[in-house]
Amino acid sequence: MSTITTEIRRADPEDAQGIADVHDAAWQNTYAGMVPHMALLKMIKRRGSSWWRNAIVKATVILVVEIDGEIAGYATLGNNRVSTLPFDGEIYEIYMRPEYQGLGLGSRLFLAARSELVRRGLSGATVWVLAENDSAISFYENAGGRAVAKGSETFDGKALVKIAYAWD
Repeated sequence: MSTITTEIRRADPEDAQGIADVHDAAWQNTYAGMVPHMALLKMIKRRGSSWWRNAIVKATVILVVEIDGEIAGYATLGNNRVSTLPFDGEIYEIYMRPEYQGLGLGSRLFLAARSELVRRGLSGATVWVLAENDSAISFYENAGGRAVAKGSETFDGKALVKIAYAWD
């Protein structure tokens, strides 16, 4: 019988390629058909391993969930970037490799990210999600989030609505 180990921890520079791989797979799986193809490819290409290594070295708060030595998901977090929202913290991104979605690991990573915000003295949290991303909306609503704001983002001329979910 073998044991599978899982760990959620702060990313280090050696995780850069694993995070880039999660980013590529998750973004292709999540946004294909939602975000225009060329814009999506540009966004994915922009975030290679050197981009992630640089972010880690510059002390960007990145948590990873690791399964038997493989990076299965990541979350980035910090101060809320929208001053009109009354929440101090924000989870900028949370992504899992498609093959690890639906196993509860994303929920564990999300809770770890929220705990890290509290540890940093940031009360409340927001997450932005594209309105067409039904699975992410279900995830955040199941985690107790409530929609508090709307915005839009344009990709190659296509405007997409995004929704802010929040927790006190």
